[in-house]
Amino acid sequence: MAVAVSLINMKGGVGKTTVAAQLAHAVAADGMRVLAVDLDPQSNLSHSIMGTRRYLAHITANRPTVVQILQEYVPPGRDSSTPRAVAFGNVILPGTGQGRKSRLDLIPSRLELSQVLMDPRGRERQLARFLGGIPDRYDLTIIDCAPTESVLTQMAYFSSRYLIVPVKPEFLATVGLPLLDKSVETFRLTHADHELEIAGLVVNDQSDYTSDREKEDSVVSIAAEAAERGWRVFDYRIPYSKSYPKAARDGTPLARTRYAHQGRIDGFLGLKDEVLRAIGLNGWQE
Repeated sequence: MAVAVSLINMKGGVGKTTVAAQLAHAVAADGMRVLAVDLDPQSNLSHSIMGTRRYLAHITANRPTVVQILQEYVPPGRDSSTPRAVAFGNVILPGTGQGRKSRLDLIPSRLELSQVLMDPRGRERQLARFLGGIPDRYDLTIIDCAPTESVLTQMAYFSSRYLIVPVKPEFLATVGLPLLDKSVETFRLTHADHELEIAGLVVNDQSDYTSDREKEDSVVSIAAEAAERGWRVFDYRIPYSKSYPKAARDGTPLARTRYAHQGRIDGFLGLKDEVLRAIGLNGWQE
């Protein structure tokens, strides 16, 4: 069965999608079978994995997304004149990574996912039920979350065993951590039978606008907050690079992004190894 991990922070702009997309690419390139799930109405993960052009074509054609999992049916469209039951093949896009035999699949999102928030009753477990019913074909499921406390957050919790928390070393870097801590503890108290833990924090140094002194002061604050709660901070810090937005636009892993610095590529592979150890998948090949 797949290990399910959600990328989450209650503060926006911390690079969750970059970490989710590049981690998914890196793990799939290692030979593991990966399912990426976009659980954010902004659909940034869908853009980042599919590439903007392919994603827009998908939405323009009104192809199914994670919205159909929550609606529990696929509406009439180009492929059918009547509503259809939601099947795995309806919403999972196979081989969305790079290469003809890509092991990275995707459940994309779209803006209409925000409409779920208008009537959230009873939807918290729908994604978990869908993922739980998928045949045993994946090693890792990566879920990219919206940066707010909502029913989407609950969906991610119910669907996950671990949480990974990207943080940026800047002013107010830790503002989302107490909110996340409270959110997770409330979930644990309410659902004592569900094992959910924070695998670690990823320091995502993706801005060249913050001074070095402010960055280092922020890293100290992040480490202090993490230590107080018994959370791990991964050793690898994602450095600033212009390659990340280009990779997102093109839907490519760093290793296939033009002019990407080899040091950035190798470093992200180091983060991948840390994450796999933290969630117990480091010996998957054995």
